[in-house]
Amino acid sequence: MTQTQDKTELYLYSIDHLAQDLVIQNRNKKNVLNESHKMRMAVAYGLERFWGEHLRLEGDKNEENQNKGKYWKAVWDALEQILQPTGINLPNQNIKSKKTNKEEESQNIREMAKAIWGLPLEHQRIALMVLTQLCDSLVWWTQRYKKKGED
Repeated sequence: MTQTQDKTELYLYSIDHLAQDLVIQNRNKKNVLNESHKMRMAVAYGLERFWGEHLRLEGDKNEENQNKGKYWKAVWDALEQILQPTGINLPNQNIKSKKTNKEEESQNIREMAKAIWGLPLEHQRIALMVLTQLCDSLVWWTQRYKKKGED
């Protein structure tokens, strides 16, 4: 094994730490941790659909749903962070800004989806495997840290 491979393999063990941090950061936001279970199920639908879920939730007028959307986006950001040392460049453009109009936003979404679908098949598969592990860890930590009374 090369020195680079050793670092990459060790870095991949940080998945559990990142998941723990995400759960702790969101445990005081009402019903946000329930999304961990939904995320784990959503992995089966693919990267583009997983990525797009944050847009649906963040676009809601309800603050609780906006917080859920931010959680989904934070998980996508963590996935990008995990994959970077492996040479897999997960698309992660900022779609929304205060200056973005609806047509520009739609075009940005199209480009992002195209970039995700354009990843080499091997990279897509690896990203899905890592995302599965990340979501499994999120579920684990959610079950440990979730406040009582939040079902």
